[in-house]
Amino acid sequence: MTGHDDGPDRAHQRPEGVTDELVEALGSLSKALETTERARGHLYSFHQLTGTADLELDRAVELLDKAGHPDWAETVRTRVLGRNVIPGHWTFQIVEAYDATYYQPFKEIEQAAVEELAEGRDHLYEAEMKEARRTAGHPDHTARPGTTGRTGTRAGEHDRSGRE
Repeated sequence: MTGHDDGPDRAHQRPEGVTDELVEALGSLSKALETTERARGHLYSFHQLTGTADLELDRAVELLDKAGHPDWAETVRTRVLGRNVIPGHWTFQIVEAYDATYYQPFKEIEQAAVEELAEGRDHLYEAEMKEARRTAGHPDHTARPGTTGRTGTRAGEHDRSGRE
């Protein structure tokens, strides 16, 4: 810590015996999972965008037919509308396979590692980085919600000077 009287809550304090290397390793594992969360979000975007495009094809088929091009309407309807995005798969099946094959096992392993190696305390790397980067006494650099940053006083309480 850097001259702060208020610190992180117990859930964000390093347990006894946890080394710098382990904190860094768990931080790296957490960062990898966070990146996977982002990739999963992009996969859901792909799923929703592809579905939206497929639903818009209904309108395109209808408009091509009304515009006097029934052959083109039929081509779009039979060759694109409802088509698999990869052999045998619609996007929901890709999402399901990703979740079952990669995402869920990864998430379970990261959680198990934190539980076993750090007494279930998440984000130790980030909590320690926050402590190192805080400015003592600054109201926007408090360790946790509800503290003022001055000698650990809670928001709404006053220190000895009578200031909040």
